[in-house]
Amino acid sequence: MINDNRKDNSVYIISMLVVAAIVIWGLLSPEGFGSAANSLFNFLIQNFGWGYMLSMTFFVVFPIGLAISKYGKLKLGPADSKPEFNTLSWFAMLFSAGMGVGLVFYGVGEPIFHFLNPPFASEPGSVKAATDAMRISFFHWGLHPWAAYTVIALPLAYFQFRKDSPGLISSFFTPLIGERGVMGPFGKLVDVLAIFATAAGVATSLGLGVLQINSGLKYIFGVPQTITVQFLIIATLCLVYTGSAVSGLERGIKFIANLNLFIATLLCLSLFALGPTVSILESLLTGIGEYLANVVPESFALAPYGGEFRQWLGGWTLFYWAWWIAWAPFVGSFIARISRGRTIRQFVTGVLVVPALGCFTWFAVFGTSALHLELKGLANIASTVSTDISTGVFEMYMHYPLGMIMSAVMVILISTFFITSANSATFVLSMYSTQGDLNPPRHKMAIWGVLQAALAFVLLMGGGLQALQIASIAAAAPFAIIMILACYSLVKALKSDEAALREIGS
Repeated sequence: MINDNRKDNSVYIISMLVVAAIVIWGLLSPEGFGSAANSLFNFLIQNFGWGYMLSMTFFVVFPIGLAISKYGKLKLGPADSKPEFNTLSWFAMLFSAGMGVGLVFYGVGEPIFHFLNPPFASEPGSVKAATDAMRISFFHWGLHPWAAYTVIALPLAYFQFRKDSPGLISSFFTPLIGERGVMGPFGKLVDVLAIFATAAGVATSLGLGVLQINSGLKYIFGVPQTITVQFLIIATLCLVYTGSAVSGLERGIKFIANLNLFIATLLCLSLFALGPTVSILESLLTGIGEYLANVVPESFALAPYGGEFRQWLGGWTLFYWAWWIAWAPFVGSFIARISRGRTIRQFVTGVLVVPALGCFTWFAVFGTSALHLELKGLANIASTVSTDISTGVFEMYMHYPLGMIMSAVMVILISTFFITSANSATFVLSMYSTQGDLNPPRHKMAIWGVLQAALAFVLLMGGGLQALQIASIAAAAPFAIIMILACYSLVKALKSDEAALREIGS
């Protein structure tokens, strides 16, 4: 079936045309494109915000329930299959693809923003506002984003490695509509949406990464923030991430991901040692406790009676939930590809729980270090963040020992996050474009690698990054429904899988 499907390039051609049309629209009429994207997004948030909130909560509960059920010991692959990558490399790849530059971008900026603009009844700049700021950041970067990725990755890995299905989002629907339905117009529409959401979402993150790299270079070396410099950054990194993707999972992508995890760990430990160590430890423990105490009520918290909280909710929590859903096709597909041979229980623990703890640690170290300076009156990071959120981490470093050196290493980390997100996306887009081929041809990866760089640069030049981010979120709205159906399809497939039932002794 896969070989026959490879002859059908309709998904590849249609998705290329859609991405190209969006780029041209954004370049020729950035205001019109931005206005249309904003209107659609606001409509979705105002009328279906409850749907985003409810679906994301379900996405947290579903994989946990499956992991603790009798199916938890079922392998994603034949009973005798072994993991393709060791646990550390596996975690490095999924964490690097799943968080990308956003973790660096918001690690300082988000806690500082909520510290100054608390959505709850806290006095701005107070100790209570600092505690609330960390709790909110933990909530936004905790289980929920990884749950969205898990809900895509788990069914995809099951159908890929136990049913030999193509690595396509549309493969989810085989138990529901059969192979003919999956190969028809509906299946193609699902795959085109997945490609657009992936290309647009990653291009936006790449653009944000370039801005932050440029900010770091300006802080350290006085390099000007110009479109020419940003073009050179994109072109250089494009060569690296495309080469990494073309060289394959084992050689290129795994190596960069391991390097990325090493640098991130080094920076975390360095700031932990040089910064307010005791406050960081207390913040981590307090944050986890606050998270566990509030995750359930906050997972259902909306603003039915309007007010300022409703506006804040739409601009932060609901925006994040929609953004994680938009990223789920790409990150979930990549995680599925690298997870053969692991049990469902191992998979859920590794994809859902461990990365969330990693995010908690990152925010505790970087967020607390910045808040400590603010509360002690040692720095005014807030004014920097309010002007340009991408410079917050560099401004913070300037007030700690070895700040210049750590800022330089941070620029390297942002670059490796950029590369790992881009090479993972290049690999996944090439899979989608070749009807789910788990080892797509190199020329397709080269094409997608260059196209992503071009898309990011065009949007930077036209000032349309935010508009594209909103457009990708709006286009990915149907994926909430697709993901719920994927859960149902997986349960249905598991219940009718006789080999699986024998394997778990049921």
